[in-house]
Parts: sequence; C-alpha cells; structure tokens
Amino acid sequence: MTVDSNRVALVTGGSRGIGRAVAERLAAAGYVVVVNYHRGEAQAREVVEGIEKSGGAAVAVQADVTNAAETARLFDAAVRLGGLHCLVTSAGVLRTAPVADLTDADIEIMLAVNFKGTFYALREAANRMADGGRIITLSSTTLALNAPEYGGYNATKGAVEGITRVLAKELGPRGITVNAVAPGPVDTELFTTGKTEEQIARMAAMAPAGRLGTPADIAALVAFLASESSAWVNGQVIRSNGGIA
Repeated sequence: MTVDSNRVALVTGGSRGIGRAVAERLAAAGYVVVVNYHRGEAQAREVVEGIEKSGGAAVAVQADVTNAAETARLFDAAVRLGGLHCLVTSAGVLRTAPVADLTDADIEIMLAVNFKGTFYALREAANRMADGGRIITLSSTTLALNAPEYGGYNATKGAVEGITRVLAKELGPRGITVNAVAPGPVDTELFTTGKTEEQIARMAAMAPAGRLGTPADIAALVAFLASESSAWVNGQVIRSNGGIA
C-alpha cells in the first residue's frame, strides 16, 4: 500500500476499542496516524506496530486530553508530521447510575474526558487543521434512547453534539467538515465493564440483527467521514447502531 504522507490523522484514545479500530482503518486509507494514549503505552505501541506491519505509518503519542497544555503538545506532534488533516475524538469514559446516585467523582471524570477532552482537541484543531480537513467526534445513541442510569453520560455527550454542530458552521468556510458519530452498544471494554451477561444480551437483542456492534462497524463510518467522498456531509450526528433507535 502506498502511504500518502501528506495526510495526517490524530485519533484520541486510539490505543483500544473504537479508537484502535479507527486508527487502523484510517492508516489503511492512507493517513499517517497519531495514536494518542493516556496510560496504555504498551497497547498504543501494539497498534502502531500492527499498522506498520500492514504497510501503514503511525506514531504513538502520550497525552492527557483533559489537560489543555498536554493536548496542545499532542497537536504539536501531529503537525510536525506534515500538518493535520483529520481529527477523531474517541477518548471517553462511562459511569452509569441513577441521577440520584451519581457521585461528584463520576460527574467530574465524565466532564473531564468526554467534554473537556473533546473541547480542548476541537479548539486546537480549529486553529491548526489544514483547509479541507475532517473532524469526527464521538457521541452516543444513548441520547436517543434516554435509558435510565445514563443521565450523566448523556449530559456530556449532548455537549459534544452541541459543539460539533456549531464548529461545523465556524469551520465550513475553510472546507473543513465536522460531524459526530453516535454508536449504539458496541462490544468494547467501555461498554461491557460493570454489566452482567444478561444485561449485555438484552442490549444486543435491541438491534434487529440481534448483536452488538463492533469497533470495525464504527470505524467504517468514521473512515467514510474522513474521506473526500463525505465533503457534502457536515454538521451531522450519524447514528451507527444497527437500527435500535
């Protein structure tokens, strides 16, 4: 595969789950991929090695996206590779509980990672991305389901959708598209942790196909939004959930 070194993609939370699948898919599409991680260095380097063995190009960069200065340093590393042409904000955390039982710590970590981590990345991208670039944020189909125990999580993802739509209009004159992908239940550690087999089976059965989504399902949509073919798709929240909502 010929790698187009003039296109650089940055994937936050790119060492596992959906982020990993996105990094691998974008590398296969010709992007040089910056695989961001916070603590999972070994996992991030495994992603990079896999991409390189497949003929792609990638680099792992540690940064805590909840910290504005570290996020700026992360973008410095991406721009040094030849500019920035695609951003995918896939770093996220999930804490579920009835609103009455959500702790301050639950809210603080979700606000820090899901909202502030996305906001800092979008702010950097707004100032540094090349004209004609692509920005894809990660929301969630839980916003459409209004499921009990997801109130805090939905609040942070609602904020992500709100800023996505505004930024699409702010950056549109530069040919930059900004869209959100809202996955349904996906078979990742983020989704399955803390759930019983019965709960997982029940959520899988909500989809007409009777299964959970996979990281590859989500990565395929992200790759389309990161491509030239998606130039007329902007300011949208696209649900990738197998038809559950």
